[in-house]
Amino acid sequence: MEATKKFTLRVLKAEWRGLRPYSTQLPALLSDINLLDLTRVIAGPYCTQTIADLGANVIKIESLEGDEARKWGPPFIDNTTESYYFTSVNRNKKSICVDFKKPEGKQIIYDLAKKCDVLVENYIPGKLDQWEVGYEKLSRINHRLIYCAITGFGHVGPYAQKPGYDVIAAAMGGLLGITGERNGRPVKVGVAMTDLATGLHAFGAIMTALHYRNKTGKGQKIDCNLLSTQIACMINVSNIYLNCGIEGQKWGTAHANIVPYQAFPTSDGEIVIGANSNPQFRDLCKLIGREEMITDHRFKDNADRVQNRELLIQNISEATKKKTKKEWWEIFKQSAFAVGPVNTIKEVFEDEHVKAIGTVKELPHPVIGSIKTTAPPTVYSEGGNFARTAPPLLGEHTKEILTDFLGYNETQIESLYDGKVVR
Repeated sequence: MEATKKFTLRVLKAEWRGLRPYSTQLPALLSDINLLDLTRVIAGPYCTQTIADLGANVIKIESLEGDEARKWGPPFIDNTTESYYFTSVNRNKKSICVDFKKPEGKQIIYDLAKKCDVLVENYIPGKLDQWEVGYEKLSRINHRLIYCAITGFGHVGPYAQKPGYDVIAAAMGGLLGITGERNGRPVKVGVAMTDLATGLHAFGAIMTALHYRNKTGKGQKIDCNLLSTQIACMINVSNIYLNCGIEGQKWGTAHANIVPYQAFPTSDGEIVIGANSNPQFRDLCKLIGREEMITDHRFKDNADRVQNRELLIQNISEATKKKTKKEWWEIFKQSAFAVGPVNTIKEVFEDEHVKAIGTVKELPHPVIGSIKTTAPPTVYSEGGNFARTAPPLLGEHTKEILTDFLGYNETQIESLYDGKVVR
């Protein structure tokens, strides 16, 4: 009783501070959508979190041990084995633990599938079919079901059965080969960009399938995979190779076709400058005190600047080294060209603009009182796209879902617990 009172008090305080806790009812674009989430780690959970932010009822199915990302730490939430890594892609969801290798567990999946509009999973192709909870079975149970499978390499081809991870797809899809300093080793992007891109492609595909179902009444299967997504994300690099035979290269922070467009050293860090046009280049030269470069024939236009890249970068670097990031940021505030400091994560969240747009949200949490998260980036004039509830504890909503969503009685639920079908 005391714990309930404390949690209620935290919710009331959160409402007073303008936060968006679990109890607050908000208008939502997808409030009529129920989604069955059988995903783990990053790509799938990022996709389903994006849908949950829009108000869908997302039911996360976990094994009795839980999503393996829960153990990807330290750091962990105080007094738990819940990693902060896991919490980054699982807000606004409900967690139910089910052993769906058991007959009673399969039946829970079947009952959930009957009531859900969308299912997202990221198992190796064919694995869920072996357990009789894959597309072939579930599409017969619910012909309107939109079933999205996220895999490493797709469902056909010689690599179909291989496990796929972000860095593997980034390596095989060409991203690592063009990422890093000019003559350095390949470098992984600091976050799982291939996973995130695949999750966003899956999100868009699911929205398209829901629109199609509204017109036709038909569900369907969607296949998204990391390798195909990564290759598609190579855009100009792959297009230039396919049409011109020019191999992609590593450019550090620089650009193959635009100069200057890269990070430059300051006295206490680095700042990125992108002067894409002649007027922007002239403005840059004036602000760094190198007006003589404006009339230098070697830097007349972008093609000349690309041709004489090394000399131009050296000249600009000599000027930028003389001041701090902050000093240059103030000088460049009204510049015609694009510019931005290379920030640490601390500097990101201390930035005045980041604070002004309300990027950080705080949600009530049953263990630690509250947890911070970054807000969904897209703003809708109608409906709402919000961080509503904290990422769930393992199996936190098992009984609630069995009772309120599926309508199981107390005897059925006790039997499932006793048989270790659910946790």
